[in-house]
Amino acid sequence: MPATAPVSDLYDLEDVIPDPDIQCSRCDAVCCRLTVVVMPEDAIPGHLVETTPEGLRVMARDEDGWCVAIDSARMCCSIYETRPAICRKFSMGGPYCAAVREDHANYYARPIPVALV
Repeated sequence: MPATAPVSDLYDLEDVIPDPDIQCSRCDAVCCRLTVVVMPEDAIPGHLVETTPEGLRVMARDEDGWCVAIDSARMCCSIYETRPAICRKFSMGGPYCAAVREDHANYYARPIPVALV
């Protein structure tokens, strides 16, 4: 499968068995920093959407890279009931969630300091 295959082709997002050890309340909310493509059928307020140079409509991000729909005081989605379809299909603790969390952890891992004596 090509590296550019949609997530829905990589995992059957409807039938994943989530890892019970992964919980949103104990996560760095890595998924809230992913690019979220807004589909025409998604009823997202226009002020929360931006258009990429390639013409894709995506959820806007704040200056720190977070989805603008995140309520930072409560750390939850402010448009949860009308969130984009791809967010509805994202399975907390599923294989894609675990892979994104691992990539994030590896990216931000601190190297072990080495001192020459």
